[in-house]
Amino acid sequence: MTKPKSGSIPLPLVRTNQWTIVLSVLLTLFTGVYWFLLIPLISGLGGLFFQFNPVMRIAKTFLKKNPSEYIQEDQQQQNFNQVISVVCLAIAFISALLEFKILFYVFTIIVGLAAFVAILGFCVGCFIHFQYNQYKYRRSLK
Repeated sequence: MTKPKSGSIPLPLVRTNQWTIVLSVLLTLFTGVYWFLLIPLISGLGGLFFQFNPVMRIAKTFLKKNPSEYIQEDQQQQNFNQVISVVCLAIAFISALLEFKILFYVFTIIVGLAAFVAILGFCVGCFIHFQYNQYKYRRSLK
């Protein structure tokens, strides 16, 4: 097995983070307790600003193999996805606090669906990142 490149994250940790988002969104929608959104929001902010995501850190203790032995995800891509997730979660949470129900539901559902679709194999954030890079490349040719 080859050593993973620097700046990679084991897939099980990424999946745990995605499931945390999905479950927090479902708990929020079914109970009406929007404080559940703080779990992935604070974890995501910790990962982005302090390179410490508590959800991933806890999940890492349950890995059965060395982290480098798992399929790796690109850390830069995951950070891009996390930014999108954190922004959507923050908008949803603030909307709940301000009682902007439509905005709250729209962004809560968007982030939940995006995380669930990523678990199924299609990464919306990856698609957006790719399209953005294509746009930058095409602009550089002009």
